[in-house]
Amino acid sequence: MVPLLMSEPRKASLMHGLPAASLPTSESLILASGSPRRAELLTAAGYDFTVMIAGEDAECGMCSRETAPEMVARYAYRKAADVVSRIETGFVLAADTVASCVGQILGKPRNQEHAEEILRLLSGRRHDVYTGVCLWSAKQNRCLVDVVRTELEMLPLTEEMLEEYLESMKWEGKAGAFGYQDGHDWLFVRSGSESNVVGLPMERLVELLENFNSTAETVNTGSISSPDGSSS
Repeated sequence: MVPLLMSEPRKASLMHGLPAASLPTSESLILASGSPRRAELLTAAGYDFTVMIAGEDAECGMCSRETAPEMVARYAYRKAADVVSRIETGFVLAADTVASCVGQILGKPRNQEHAEEILRLLSGRRHDVYTGVCLWSAKQNRCLVDVVRTELEMLPLTEEMLEEYLESMKWEGKAGAFGYQDGHDWLFVRSGSESNVVGLPMERLVELLENFNSTAETVNTGSISSPDGSSS
């Protein structure tokens, strides 16, 4: 299944004026994600990078009573750790995004039936989107993890709207079964970063890059246990 690229309705505004920062090391940037949307955001902001996709086992399992922020922090860390274990040098950027509503963590739908279940839960409700971000210098053996939250609201969906959207297949490969970038008039950001909903909080990424040398911690590259992620 190939995730859909951004469509035009919100793409122009999302891609315009994205902030960027210099890398804190001399290493080349590596995006540890196969998401075309994250790649589009980085490209639009002017970053040069290569892609190295983390193994599937980096996203396996959910810990008991784990919250959405804790889960995306752990997954982002595991994705970065997987890529770092395969290289000698490189500045790795990994991320993981989920939606959360009434205490339920909503990842990518498994099929159309699951997508319908998720959308019925979100219909008429406010909900949160969390993205965990991990930056890791393979050369320095140092990393940092952060979590960013955005609040959205989905207007009530009629049966006709729901059926039409499900048939469009635009829910495929998207956390929460929706793509904010697709420009739906029934989905709004109430607070926080728009790019975070797409999969990478570009404003926070700049802050993390600028503060990496003073805040990153030395890690054991042989470990993929999750550090604590902080919300912002």
